[in-house]
Amino acid sequence: MPEPLRTPLPRVVPRVLPGHEFDGLVAIVTGGASGIGAAVADRLHAAGARVAVLDRDPSHASPEHFAVTADVSDDASVRSAVAAVAARFGRIDVVVNNAGVGAQGTVADNPDDEWARVLDINVIGMARVSRAALPFLRESPAASIVNTASIAATAGLPQRALYSASKGAVLALTRAMAADHLREGIRVNCVNPGTADTPWVGRLLSSAADPAAERAALEARQPHGRLVSADEVAEAVAYLAGPLAGSTTGASIAVDGGMQNLRLRAE
Repeated sequence: MPEPLRTPLPRVVPRVLPGHEFDGLVAIVTGGASGIGAAVADRLHAAGARVAVLDRDPSHASPEHFAVTADVSDDASVRSAVAAVAARFGRIDVVVNNAGVGAQGTVADNPDDEWARVLDINVIGMARVSRAALPFLRESPAASIVNTASIAATAGLPQRALYSASKGAVLALTRAMAADHLREGIRVNCVNPGTADTPWVGRLLSSAADPAAERAALEARQPHGRLVSADEVAEAVAYLAGPLAGSTTGASIAVDGGMQNLRLRAE
């Protein structure tokens, strides 16, 4: 028979000074050497966290962070990296599962091996990192996991079938993990960014026949008329990851300029 779920003692919400939400806490950010991940790592550090950046190429990570080489598609690599973080800091309190890859095309445009690769990185990669960190999170007084999903999880976007499938899975995984680990004192949430001004989007634009027109189209697709900044996504991640959000779990925050919910009239 499975072990009964543990029912923890009620937790007292700590008094936290603004700007010091993460004092004493250790955070892992995957894909933290660039783009949204780098912005998240810097934001958590600014609020007091000691941050470990896990990345396939951590050479561009801020020197303020503990940089560890890790490939989320390789379980041994993930376990080794998480163990290195625990050995360095003696604890792990926050995991931000941000590492991922993009994909373009309709359902007919990507072969099976590309479907397997993207799902392995974008979905199973989050499971690998979370699984490796669970023993440490269970000991934390402020345990939290935040997954990076996407507007593609909640809105049908053209030419994004594989990517949308992976991010829809992340949204569902987030809610399932939140249910599984609530009674262990671990909160699990996700952010759903719109099209963000990141290196990956920059490469996407540069490969377009008319980069300026493609950028204008992506900006116009979001109701507020521009790309989302990495710092804006990082702010939402920091809220969800922080101890003052102790009653928030199984939630998703759209950082998308209104794309998910707004239907504006043409002017």
